[in-house]
Amino acid sequence: MIKPLTIATLATITALLLTTPVRGANPEHVQQLLTTGACPFCDLSGADLQGAHLLGADLRNANLRGAKLVGANLEGADFTKADLTGADLSQAMVTNASFNYANLNQVNLTGAQMYHADVTHASLLGVTLVNAQIHGTNIGVGGD
Repeated sequence: MIKPLTIATLATITALLLTTPVRGANPEHVQQLLTTGACPFCDLSGADLQGAHLLGADLRNANLRGAKLVGANLEGADFTKADLTGADLSQAMVTNASFNYANLNQVNLTGAQMYHADVTHASLLGVTLVNAQIHGTNIGVGGD
């Protein structure tokens, strides 16, 4: 008969062995962005930037895969050639931002306000636009 403590110990060990280490944002890069408003080429993948005020932020070529930018103010931010795959920009204010050549695949823009953003040559596959307000931004729905 196996004791309950042994079962709990085995379950814990198994869970630890099956857990894959998750690589996330570089904490120094997050601090740099929040302090200076500039972090080009930074690793901000998975960063929690919910509600951040990133007006005019320089995020060119930054890795923002899976970043949480819920409710963030991104007015005038430059995301040129940035990778935002799977990022959550729901409820974000995205006015006059530049996404030239950016990867916006699978980005959640639910309830976001996107006015006059430049998405020239950006990839927008699988973007969620539920209740988003999009004005003066060249985003089309449908087609290939």
